[in-house]
Amino acid sequence: MAITIQEIKELREATAAGMGACKEALTATNGNMEEAIKYLREKGLAVAAKRVDKESKQGIIALAEAADKRTMALAEVNCETDFVAKTEAFIKFVDDAAKVALEGKDIEATLNDDYKMLLTKTGENVKIRRSERYQLEGAGVLSGYIHMGGKIGVLAELACEKSDSAELAEAAHMICLQIAANAPKYVNPEDVPQAEIDAELEIKLNALKEQKGKLPPEAALVGIKKGMASKYCTQVCVTKQDYVADGEMTVEKYLEGISKNIGAPITIKRFCRMQLGA
Repeated sequence: MAITIQEIKELREATAAGMGACKEALTATNGNMEEAIKYLREKGLAVAAKRVDKESKQGIIALAEAADKRTMALAEVNCETDFVAKTEAFIKFVDDAAKVALEGKDIEATLNDDYKMLLTKTGENVKIRRSERYQLEGAGVLSGYIHMGGKIGVLAELACEKSDSAELAEAAHMICLQIAANAPKYVNPEDVPQAEIDAELEIKLNALKEQKGKLPPEAALVGIKKGMASKYCTQVCVTKQDYVADGEMTVEKYLEGISKNIGAPITIKRFCRMQLGA
């Protein structure tokens, strides 16, 4: 049967697929609109299979949060080009992915049809890479932050009995900014695996030996190793880092000041930092 321009336009409006792809789908399904949409979705998977070897390091990280702010989620979806990452269809899909993650559901299973259609629309190797969901545990506050238009996403949970304090909420936001900027891996030094510290010390001591020609006596090495370990912890532990908004104090000191103001101790319970493609 002959496929009309109007039918092609109707399918294009419904799917955002190209005119040629719409004509192909309608021809293959004898003009059946529902079957043509299904055809395009299935074709989307075929496009992805052909481009599976293409690198997908562009994309977006999106944040979703419950109305009461007691649950928050991040979702990262990757594509091949920054151009596709800026399209309305891609942005909507990532936002929807974050909302699905917020509900505690599997993104790929829940948005399967939308995912297939996105593959058809973009013609790129789109990957649902990862998600993270935080639900507030006990007294405290959650905060989420998206940096650089979706290049970095952060979640943080602070424990504190003064959950309704505006100053606590602001502190949680500032901790998110800290994590986005300085990329810590742990909350406190005791969280750092000993194996990781040992590996770092080995690198530093080898560099010292190469520089000096030999290592200092064992008695002196004890203090050197302790200093090296402490310095490493200031780099990878958020509480020991210099506070980004005031380099004259550490994050730990900043939180101590807020704790004093609101009359209750504050601790960073956990955090998550996602960096696009990393």
